[in-house]
Amino acid sequence: MLKRFHQIFYSISDLSIPILAKISGQCLGGGLELALICNFLFADQTAKLGQPEIILGVFAPPASVILPLKIGNAKAEDLLITGKSIPAEEGKQIGLINDVFESREVMETEIDKWITENILPKSASSLRYAVKASRVKFNHILKKMLPDVEELYLKGLMETNDANEGINSFLEKRKPVWKNS
Repeated sequence: MLKRFHQIFYSISDLSIPILAKISGQCLGGGLELALICNFLFADQTAKLGQPEIILGVFAPPASVILPLKIGNAKAEDLLITGKSIPAEEGKQIGLINDVFESREVMETEIDKWITENILPKSASSLRYAVKASRVKFNHILKKMLPDVEELYLKGLMETNDANEGINSFLEKRKPVWKNS
């Protein structure tokens, strides 16, 4: 399943078109990872962002590669290692979110305006090349490092008792009992 999930990131990175994410409510784990692959992230006031995988005894492979590229190592490590969630406004302050809107309805209206003003007047072919050019480093790092992080996850972490305990305890709605040091 993990390899299939990661293929989505490679496919999106190869599109070479401007992609945006609209975030409302909880955007955690894989949901945030999918938003992170987008060029632009917009949210409403209800949005909560986080990578809580560590709470389950695992980590988020795509976010481990993408978050540092988007917001820097220190801020990325804070989210990845603590598993905490942050509100949309904090996401904007750290450079993760492009803009935060009062409500979902306002967000929809304002994003339509933003697209009309910032994307539609541009040449489609020029946009493709601009996206490609702006993502050269990002895509190179993603395609080189995500397989390495995936291997660390599958052949290292998932062979530990704690990773399996964390996932099982979540599914069984109980507190995990950690054994590995």
